Amino acid sequence: MKKLVVLVSIILVWACKEEPKTPSIADTMQTYTIEQMMDNEAIGGGSFSPDKSKLLISSNRSGIYNMYTVPAAGGQMEPLTKSDSTSIFAISYFPNDERILFRMDGNGDEIYHIYLRETDGTHTDLTPEEGARANFYGWAKDKKSFFFASNKRDARYTDLYEMDLENFSSKMVYKNEDGYFLGGLSDDKKYLPLIKPINTNDADLYLYSMDDKSMVKINDNQSANSPEDFSPDGTALYYTTDDGSEFAQLMKYDIASKSKERVMTRSWDISGSYFTENGTYQVTYINEDAKNTIEIKEVATDKNIPLPTTAGMDISNVSFSDDETLMTFYAGGSHTPSNLYVYNLETKEQTQLTDVLNTEIEAQDLVNAEVIRYKSFDGLEIPAIYYKPHQANAKNKVPALVWVHGGPGGQSRQRFSSFIQYLVNHGYAVLAVNNRGSSGYGKTFYQMDDLNHGDKDLKDCVEGKNWLASQPEIDSEKIGIIGGSYGGYMTMAALTYTPEEFDVGVNLFGVTNWIRTLRSIPSWWEAQKEALYLELGDPNSADSVRLRAISPLFHTDKVTKPLIVLQGSKDPRVLQVESDEIVAGVKKNGVPVEYVLFDDEGHGFVKKENQIEAYSRVLEFLNVYLKGDKGKPIEDAEFIESEV
Repeated sequence: MKKLVVLVSIILVWACKEEPKTPSIADTMQTYTIEQMMDNEAIGGGSFSPDKSKLLISSNRSGIYNMYTVPAAGGQMEPLTKSDSTSIFAISYFPNDERILFRMDGNGDEIYHIYLRETDGTHTDLTPEEGARANFYGWAKDKKSFFFASNKRDARYTDLYEMDLENFSSKMVYKNEDGYFLGGLSDDKKYLPLIKPINTNDADLYLYSMDDKSMVKINDNQSANSPEDFSPDGTALYYTTDDGSEFAQLMKYDIASKSKERVMTRSWDISGSYFTENGTYQVTYINEDAKNTIEIKEVATDKNIPLPTTAGMDISNVSFSDDETLMTFYAGGSHTPSNLYVYNLETKEQTQLTDVLNTEIEAQDLVNAEVIRYKSFDGLEIPAIYYKPHQANAKNKVPALVWVHGGPGGQSRQRFSSFIQYLVNHGYAVLAVNNRGSSGYGKTFYQMDDLNHGDKDLKDCVEGKNWLASQPEIDSEKIGIIGGSYGGYMTMAALTYTPEEFDVGVNLFGVTNWIRTLRSIPSWWEAQKEALYLELGDPNSADSVRLRAISPLFHTDKVTKPLIVLQGSKDPRVLQVESDEIVAGVKKNGVPVEYVLFDDEGHGFVKKENQIEAYSRVLEFLNVYLKGDKGKPIEDAEFIESEV
């Protein structure tokens, strides 16, 4: 009997011992500074040199964007430019030598010029006309010239030009006097697709003959239509349309017979399609639930080839060498910035060329976003992308932010954002809502906010807040709203028209006076101005009454919650005065308000030092007014204005 008692005692003692606890990410994760988080490198492009030995890319590793080369076999990046003021973006190597085309604007004013970089490092502005914009439109098939669009003749419209590579003289090949958007010229230079916007969703598609100046309308019904590419033999134009469908589908238009056939449909928008240089492959992009999926068809077999394997990452973009033996691709996700790879289509070998995540950051500390859906006030299903902090749980509730994208017709995508990851790393959940009016979810959904901004779209954001508040890991008393451009407008609309719903607002260069904004849109938007008026309202008509009613600037007396506003003084879309006046108006209420103004930024902040200043100021603001002392008396409110 004693032996049994002893045995039972031993079992009880053993059972009471705690099992070793496996540390969770929340237990081991580090909290990073804004300098560390913004030291993640952003890269773009990937033009092969003529001998395929290296690629030309743009990178912000220096603090602003400059041009670099990277060996196609892997190796160190080499800088080609060292600008410390204006960002430089690579366009392409020349087809037959290592001269380079690149573009620059004036610190965010969006007036881009095309520049030539010689092999000795000297550069020349090839489109020097003051105040005129120029956009690269591709190399001619014979590689003896390139095409570009410019509004130098008339600030309202873009004409098409061809520039000779021998002497860099240019000639106009299409004079645009009717406000069309230009597609890409056919390889034989015989046909030019033209797009005429009807509203912000729909556009008519025409095919213009460069020989006899005739023009044929391709679409039969009012719908969204966009040219994609000509067939390799030049006999057909591929285009996307949502005619008869909620989503854009790929069509083929036979130029001789004028017949049309459906080539591809998916349950999401087909957002782009093109043929490789010699027509061996056709690459098609699908906007699937806010991220790209890609199909590459081998034209000869009419079968898709398998994409390279990228564990835990999505391939978001591909391009090919001219001889079609090598393919570059970008792979990343909401939890990791995208890296550039080279893939050999013959050997199936793939080589990672960049490693853009800051070495001081542990990859597991970053958050992989989740696509969720919630019901809005009227039962409409709203898609959103949810970033949940590792440290958030029912016992450790965290504050949250509703994030609203730009637009109005933009879309929050499943892609990496250092700013969002910085907020999440510091304990803020983020719900990036795709409210009605967002693109990517069908044309009916896209048009649901027309002439209704600041109403149902705002209610969708409020319901996003309510969804957050219902999550066990969220402190329902600490939810703010944040957004840029149209998202900045939604921030101000939320604080103005639903003043009790959100606890703070972060307005990044947001519209506050629709009448002024619509009257002052840049001249180069003339082709789409009427379409914008149809969606938002005509500020020069009776619509101005409604536009005034939905403009937060005229109702600042209703704002009672803390606000921070950030703005670039060179912004051509949302003028600085928009932010100046909303700050002054809210200040009169004695509400805590901060204003951060950058004199060398445009519509968005691209310089790392400015991003660091901007995003650190946002976090400091949130820590005080959302995460911290919410009981701060209004009479003690601070007004802080700084110009950077």
